[in-house]
Amino acid sequence: MLDGLLDSRRWSITFGEMDSLWEGFFFTLHVVLAGLVLSLVLGTILGVFSTTRSRVLRAISRVYVEFYQNTPLPVQVFFMYMVGPQLLQSITGAASPVRISSFTLGVLGVGLYHAAYISEVIRTGIESVPRGQMEAALSQGFTRMQAYAYVILPQTFKVILPPLCNQALNLVKNTSVLALIAGGDLMYNADNFVSTYGYLQGYIMACLLYFIICFPLAILMQWLEKRSKRAPRAKEIPGLSSATAKEA
Repeated sequence: MLDGLLDSRRWSITFGEMDSLWEGFFFTLHVVLAGLVLSLVLGTILGVFSTTRSRVLRAISRVYVEFYQNTPLPVQVFFMYMVGPQLLQSITGAASPVRISSFTLGVLGVGLYHAAYISEVIRTGIESVPRGQMEAALSQGFTRMQAYAYVILPQTFKVILPPLCNQALNLVKNTSVLALIAGGDLMYNADNFVSTYGYLQGYIMACLLYFIICFPLAILMQWLEKRSKRAPRAKEIPGLSSATAKEA
């Protein structure tokens, strides 16, 4: 086994087939970026829902989180892969099932899945902010949305950056689930190479390319965490800052 891993001929063939691995790398990178945006936006909304006074909004958030956290990601992706085209056919009235692209499946799969975990991270961060801050913001003329945007969430993100970083890294690694449904991602292309040639070098290169995505992301998150600890500068709030300046 070790002799095969050090075989220069195998490595030469592997490097000669790097085009397919790079293609999978960039496909995976696009899925990661879009999935991360989806999970952050949806996770933040659900996290805010879970801390509101509305029972309906709290129930929506709780049901979503419990469903996605207690079902495996591969099952969710397979379900979307099999049921999604038929559902779209019935909605659009098409003559045949509407095909869903691998990119869309990947973004929805990892985005919706990790939104549940990010929602819990956001909820924990919001609950760590003293309750009196919301009342104080409202008493100063903020709307509830402004209070969340300018007072609660900025403090929340300072607390949750480390676990948020872990979720982002897990999202990158979970894109490999697309290999189960012929997704054209990095893992799928690496698996094709190994199946064709029988050389484990394909998996080694896949690990290296995943590292190329994950390591800069980890460094970025560390930088953001350090930056968030700096003293905040005064922020101009539309409709409030101007009114305060006039009163002064």
